[in-house]
Amino acid sequence: MNRFVTAERALRTAAPHELFDAVRRVLAEEYAARCVELYLADYGLTVLQPLSPSRAVEPLPVHGSAAGRAFGAQEPFVEVVHEESVRLHLPVTVRGDRLGVLTVTLPDGDGASGLLGELADIAEVLGHEIVVAERDTDVYLRARRKDRLTLAAEMQWQLLPGRACSRPEYELGAQLEPAYAIYGDNFDWSATRDHLMLYVTNGMGEGIEASLLTNLAINALRNARRAGIAIDDQAALADQAVYAHYQGRCYLSVLMFDFELATGRAKVVDAGSPQLLRLRAGVVERVEFEAQLPLGMFEETDYVAQDFQVEPGDRLVFVSDGVHAVASPKGEAYGDAALARAITSTRLLPAAEVPRAILRELTGHRGRSVPDDDALVVCLDWHGR
Repeated sequence: MNRFVTAERALRTAAPHELFDAVRRVLAEEYAARCVELYLADYGLTVLQPLSPSRAVEPLPVHGSAAGRAFGAQEPFVEVVHEESVRLHLPVTVRGDRLGVLTVTLPDGDGASGLLGELADIAEVLGHEIVVAERDTDVYLRARRKDRLTLAAEMQWQLLPGRACSRPEYELGAQLEPAYAIYGDNFDWSATRDHLMLYVTNGMGEGIEASLLTNLAINALRNARRAGIAIDDQAALADQAVYAHYQGRCYLSVLMFDFELATGRAKVVDAGSPQLLRLRAGVVERVEFEAQLPLGMFEETDYVAQDFQVEPGDRLVFVSDGVHAVASPKGEAYGDAALARAITSTRLLPAAEVPRAILRELTGHRGRSVPDDDALVVCLDWHGR
């Protein structure tokens, strides 16, 4: 039997919590692997956390390690250990969502290069199996944590669709900060054959209350979306759901897009404070929409969708007010100018890398590592069909 088929079958038949044992065993038996390690990216995207139960295996930095190089570039990276051994670092990725890195040490440096493509495919299969297995085990979610999540952050991360997604027409990347103590900011997306729907949410309040408000609003939007309702009516129904529960005491800002994949035409509902900046032909500009009321502020608000056109080559960067309005130690707001510089300086990075890079620059402006408010960055690269 083909070795790849054997590996794929071993992963598909393994118990959810035993995927790493299964891949380690089959790589040792079929590929003569001397060592196999699986590293999963932590919530802050700063370190790669080992899944290995051995305490001798240390976390690796995303920036400045061989495994981190494979993770960032999303390409296999070959590290020469010594003359008769090489270490292959293979991205573990599912449809653009970067989960981590599978590291395989092989005895024959010359023969290892011929196995690179096959082992990269096994790493991809492993990624798909991990996503499915997370429905039934906490092993992989626990491994991603270098610190303890607050309860509000736990609720928010479970609500997200992923941190990146790619299709021929577009690439998406997003990140939240503080990763282990996020309150109410959120993002959501869903794609069909012909459409991409994207929501960027700026939550109100702090802690559990902020998370509960966001959970209610996002699930109301999903409920309406999955019923096949147009984007302006999705906003109206979510508005009613939030108002019915909070009676106007709490409300939620959201920027909603329904992109037509074939043409780049989009319907937009701007219900609050998230900001959009566009990089087109090397020029960064802020995109303004007609501002409408946040969800849940008043009873039975009517929402009107506006038209928007995105062109192949456009990069759209969405930010919450925890990015746009954050102040420096001298009281200077980050604002459009600093954001434009950050977007320009990260123009060569893939969409999945951009949010974290912008948040790193924001930390420098803020002058301290812990923010006072949630910070959310979403990057959409539009390729078109």
